[in-house]
Amino acid sequence: QVQLVESGGGLVQAGGSLRLSCAASGIIFSLNDMGWYRQAPGKQRELVARITSGGNTNYADSVKGRFTISRDNAKNTVSLQMDSLKPEDTAVYYCNARMFSHNNWGQGTQVTVSS
Repeated sequence: QVQLVESGGGLVQAGGSLRLSCAASGIIFSLNDMGWYRQAPGKQRELVARITSGGNTNYADSVKGRFTISRDNAKNTVSLQMDSLKPEDTAVYYCNARMFSHNNWGQGTQVTVSS
Protein backbone atom coordinates (compact mmCIF):
# COMPACT_ATOMS: atom_id res chain seq x y z
CA GLN A 1 0.00 0.00 0.00
CA VAL A 2 1.44 3.32 -1.11
CA GLN A 3 1.43 6.13 1.43
CA LEU A 4 2.68 9.67 1.06
CA VAL A 5 2.32 11.63 4.27
CA GLU A 6 2.94 15.37 4.25
CA SER A 7 3.78 17.47 7.27
CA GLY A 8 4.99 20.96 8.07
CA GLY A 9 2.18 23.14 6.81
CA GLY A 10 0.73 25.98 8.83
CA LEU A 11 0.17 29.70 9.14
CA VAL A 12 3.04 32.10 8.58
CA GLN A 13 3.41 35.83 7.95
CA ALA A 14 4.56 37.12 4.60
CA GLY A 15 8.34 36.98 4.37
CA GLY A 16 8.52 33.98 6.66
CA SER A 17 9.59 30.40 6.03
CA LEU A 18 8.14 26.92 6.26
CA ARG A 19 9.56 23.50 5.55
CA LEU A 20 7.32 20.78 4.20
CA SER A 21 8.22 17.12 4.41
CA CYS A 22 6.76 14.04 2.76
CA ALA A 23 7.41 10.54 4.04
CA ALA A 24 6.88 7.78 1.50
CA SER A 25 6.21 4.10 1.96
CA GLY A 26 5.08 1.29 -0.29
CA ILE A 27 7.15 2.49 -3.25
CA ILE A 28 10.72 2.08 -4.44
CA PHE A 29 11.48 5.63 -3.45
CA SER A 30 14.83 5.96 -5.21
CA LEU A 31 13.25 5.13 -8.57
CA ASN A 32 10.49 7.73 -8.30
CA ASP A 33 10.56 11.32 -9.40
CA MET A 34 9.19 13.30 -6.45
CA GLY A 35 7.31 16.55 -6.62
CA TRP A 36 5.33 19.15 -4.76
CA TYR A 37 2.15 20.55 -6.23
CA ARG A 38 -0.26 23.09 -4.85
CA GLN A 39 -3.87 24.03 -5.32
CA ALA A 40 -5.38 27.32 -4.24
CA PRO A 41 -9.16 27.79 -3.91
CA GLY A 42 -10.78 28.08 -7.32
CA LYS A 43 -7.56 27.27 -9.15
CA GLN A 44 -6.09 24.22 -10.82
CA ARG A 45 -3.43 22.14 -9.16
CA GLU A 46 0.00 23.29 -10.32
CA LEU A 47 3.53 21.98 -10.13
CA VAL A 48 5.68 23.82 -7.60
CA ALA A 49 8.91 21.83 -7.73
CA ARG A 50 10.16 18.44 -8.83
CA ILE A 51 13.26 16.40 -8.19
CA THR A 52 14.00 13.42 -10.40
CA SER A 53 15.32 10.06 -9.30
CA GLY A 54 18.70 11.30 -10.51
CA GLY A 55 18.55 14.47 -8.45
CA ASN A 56 17.72 16.99 -11.17
CA THR A 57 15.36 19.74 -10.07
CA ASN A 58 12.92 22.11 -11.70
CA TYR A 59 10.72 24.83 -10.27
CA ALA A 60 7.73 26.90 -11.20
CA ASP A 61 8.82 30.38 -12.22
CA SER A 62 6.79 31.85 -9.37
CA VAL A 63 8.91 30.11 -6.72
CA LYS A 64 12.40 30.11 -8.28
CA GLY A 65 14.96 31.52 -5.89
CA ARG A 66 12.61 31.16 -2.91
CA PHE A 67 11.84 27.44 -2.67
CA THR A 68 14.24 24.50 -2.56
CA ILE A 69 13.32 20.86 -3.05
CA SER A 70 15.50 18.05 -1.73
CA ARG A 71 15.29 14.32 -1.20
CA ASP A 72 16.81 11.77 1.15
CA ASN A 73 16.68 8.33 -0.42
CA ALA A 74 17.95 6.69 2.77
CA LYS A 75 14.93 8.03 4.69
CA ASN A 76 12.39 7.92 1.85
CA THR A 77 11.60 11.59 2.31
CA VAL A 78 11.29 14.64 0.11
CA SER A 79 11.27 18.16 1.51
CA LEU A 80 10.37 21.61 0.31
CA GLN A 81 12.06 24.56 1.99
CA MET A 82 9.95 27.65 1.40
CA ASP A 83 11.47 31.05 2.12
CA SER A 84 10.28 34.60 1.51
CA LEU A 85 6.71 33.38 1.48
CA LYS A 86 4.04 35.52 -0.13
CA PRO A 87 0.26 35.57 0.36
CA GLU A 88 -0.10 34.13 -3.14
CA ASP A 89 1.71 31.00 -1.95
CA THR A 90 -1.36 30.16 0.13
CA ALA A 91 -2.66 26.77 -0.99
CA VAL A 92 -2.94 23.10 -0.14
CA TYR A 93 0.39 21.51 -0.95
CA TYR A 94 0.50 17.92 -2.20
CA CYS A 95 3.36 15.47 -2.37
CA ASN A 96 3.60 13.47 -5.61
CA ALA A 97 5.55 10.35 -6.51
CA ARG A 98 5.84 9.45 -10.16
CA MET A 99 7.43 6.46 -11.84
CA PHE A 100 6.88 6.11 -15.59
CA SER A 101 3.28 7.33 -15.97
CA HIS A 102 2.04 6.16 -12.59
CA ASN A 103 1.31 8.85 -10.01
CA ASN A 104 0.71 8.63 -6.29
CA TRP A 105 -0.49 11.54 -4.15
CA GLY A 106 -0.49 12.54 -0.53
CA GLN A 107 -3.50 13.93 1.27
CA GLY A 108 -2.18 17.49 1.25
CA THR A 109 -1.12 20.02 3.85
CA GLN A 110 -2.44 23.56 4.16
CA VAL A 111 -0.06 26.51 3.87
CA THR A 112 -1.48 29.92 4.68
CA VAL A 113 0.56 33.10 4.31
CA SER A 114 -0.88 36.22 5.90
CA SER A 115 -0.09 39.70 4.65
